Amino acid sequence: MGMPGPFEMILIFLVVLLIFGAKRIPEIARGVGKGIREFKDATSEFSRELDVEERRDRIDGPRRPSQGQPQPRQQSSAQPSSQGNADSEARSSSESAS
Repeated sequence: MGMPGPFEMILIFLVVLLIFGAKRIPEIARGVGKGIREFKDATSEFSRELDVEERRDRIDGPRRPSQGQPQPRQQSSAQPSSQGNADSEARSSSESAS
C-alpha cells in the first residue's frame, strides 16, 4: 500500500469537513502545526546537546569515573614475584623437615 491517490485525498478531506465543520479545521491545523514545530525544536535542541558533548569529549579526553575510589592494580599470575617463590619454597622445605 502506497500513498493515497488524489481521489482518496479528496474523499478524506470531505469526511473531515463533514465531521469537524469549516470553522474547526483551521484551529485543528494550527494545533497540528504547533505540535510539529515543538517536536522539531526539541529534536534539534537534543542533537545540538549531543554535538556539544561530543566536542567536549574530544577536547577533554576520556573522563574519570565520578563514583568510587580508584582501585590499585593487582599483579597477574603469569609473573609471580620472586619473594612469593622464596616464601613458598621455605614453607615446603619446613613441612618436609617435620
